[in-house]
Amino acid sequence: MKRVVVTGLGMINAVGMDKESSFKAIIEGKCGIKRISLFDASKHSAQIAGEVTDFDPASFMNPKEVKKADRFIQFGIKAAQEAMADAKFEDFVPERFGMVSASGIGGLTNIEKNSIISHERGPRRISPFFIPSALVNMLGGFISIEHNLKGPNLSDVTACAAGTHAIANATKAIMLGTADHMLVVGAEAAICDVGIGGFASMKALSTDNETPEKASRPFDATRNGFVMGEGAGALVLEEMGHAIARGAHIYGEVIGFGESGDANHITTPVVDGPYRAMKAAFEMAGEPRIDYINAHGTSTPANDKNETAAIKMLFGSKDLCPPVSSTKGQTGHCLGAAGTIEAVISLMAMRDSVLPPTINYEHPDPDCDLDYVPNKAREDKIDVIMSNSFGFGGTNGCIIIKKI
Repeated sequence: MKRVVVTGLGMINAVGMDKESSFKAIIEGKCGIKRISLFDASKHSAQIAGEVTDFDPASFMNPKEVKKADRFIQFGIKAAQEAMADAKFEDFVPERFGMVSASGIGGLTNIEKNSIISHERGPRRISPFFIPSALVNMLGGFISIEHNLKGPNLSDVTACAAGTHAIANATKAIMLGTADHMLVVGAEAAICDVGIGGFASMKALSTDNETPEKASRPFDATRNGFVMGEGAGALVLEEMGHAIARGAHIYGEVIGFGESGDANHITTPVVDGPYRAMKAAFEMAGEPRIDYINAHGTSTPANDKNETAAIKMLFGSKDLCPPVSSTKGQTGHCLGAAGTIEAVISLMAMRDSVLPPTINYEHPDPDCDLDYVPNKAREDKIDVIMSNSFGFGGTNGCIIIKKI
């Protein structure tokens, strides 16, 4: 099968409007979590989130198009523009360039808004842009039109594993020869009344409202729930021969991916499912030395304990495990966008030979006993990275990328 490499990156999240500013803030341990300003959250038990602030979609979109696109699509368009510019295409065959979009929920803000309009003012007042702005695949629709991508146009909607699954599915398309290039974009913007309320009702969110910058603390013994984030990550994938022929900068080669289902519980994670996804990716990659794992690391009691156990199962013992970190302490949990954002972070970490820190790690947990790169970034040579994403419904994804 054909070899697949990454030649373009883009990112927007709570700590930066582009990949370089975001990565710099993440490495410096800066936190983008604060009091929610997008709506009045005063009645909620959880009143904090990783918001993208000072965001102006009209600065990169036609103002007439802005109202047609939900906030998650706007984030995705921004990240995609950066990734495509980074890949530096002079030309390509549109029919051989496809994309995979990913989101866990899609246009939840517009669903909420138009539901209220329908209830209070009647169905005739619903916006004609409502459905196109809310559908997950419209992320791919808007972006493929902007960049003239006429190849496979696919979408993954697998909760918090969607971004990682999208990378795997784009890789498959190139490996099997149905496309030469694929743009992957994961985006999420679910910080709204019903979004926060829904997750809070499940007791999934941290309620440390007085200290928002400390609320997301992956692997720490006092962790008590995740903090919602928003944003987008984008990656350009190419068949290696095409990338080399056009002199593209290559960030790394996708050498393994794995997917699995827990078949256990719709919201409670287990060890076996994540372990099998990692094992499948690891075996496909040829069992290389892994230098860094960007963990799913949500800051929930169950996930962090189970993911640690799965990593130890994969490598055989604690002493054989590579450094692990979760960057959700900085960005919040970006749900369906998390996999793409964290893949971009991991590739930039490999580029710069630096391990991103797990911030707010202050109280060791006996069940979480790996090297989590606590609180401060660390310089280290990175040749192979692994990135994990796990989602509600018991859906798991893992990718492995190596330096060329």
